[in-house]
Amino acid sequence: MKSPKETHLEQQLLSLLKEGSDSFRLATMLVSDPEIEALQEYANSVSIKRLNYNDHGPVHMRQVAINAVKMLSLLKHAGIKTSLEVEEAGSHEDSLCAILLASFVHDLGMSVGRSDHELTGLIIARPIIDRLLKSLLSDQLSRRVAIASVATEGVLGHMANRKVHSLEAGLLLVADGCDMEKGRARIPMSLGTAPKTGDIHKYSANSIEKVTITQGDELPIRIDVQMSSDVGFFQIEEVLLPKLSMSPAKAYVQVVAGVIGQEKKRYL
Repeated sequence: MKSPKETHLEQQLLSLLKEGSDSFRLATMLVSDPEIEALQEYANSVSIKRLNYNDHGPVHMRQVAINAVKMLSLLKHAGIKTSLEVEEAGSHEDSLCAILLASFVHDLGMSVGRSDHELTGLIIARPIIDRLLKSLLSDQLSRRVAIASVATEGVLGHMANRKVHSLEAGLLLVADGCDMEKGRARIPMSLGTAPKTGDIHKYSANSIEKVTITQGDELPIRIDVQMSSDVGFFQIEEVLLPKLSMSPAKAYVQVVAGVIGQEKKRYL
């Protein structure tokens, strides 16, 4: 059974997409695919119970999808084309499909372990990507190849340990780094286990009260992070900013962060 949070995020995601479009149809397939759901659930179990990290399961991957779709929409509003559009290899809709796919499968490797999980995850995810795209675009091979390739780059690059070149993969990096509100650390914090390697992730995430993605005044995308204590700066400076610095989208993103009631730091 899906949690209320999952269901809410699915509704929110679908509300951001045009009903009847390829991206809407793909998102509907992604949220209802039993194999993806089972893998996401087990990835979360490994992440939380075995490794003592924060959420890397279905809620996280849905939130990343929402973040990425919001940012892509803001870039479109600003007149900025995606890599597939610039290269005349696909449409904005194709880029949207690639981002949705990458968002939903990027952490499936956590079902195996943390080390190189972007690589093990791709071994698991690529057959699923191909299966869904063949169902969605059965007679459009060139579109399937382009979308799958960009989604693959997103999965491979989401840990910011290898350079990505497409704007789409770069947006996934930032969207992943933006999922750091305290709810993500709720389950590992409640377990009360002995100290382990991943503790800083759950404690820093637990101090993040709210992350909002809106149109910026200086740049197309503004990420605003509110936190209850300065331990949350770990999430900003050790998780989000390294991802942002490796992202081709960094030229379009403004980050503002601070402890509630104190002056905010601005990162551009």
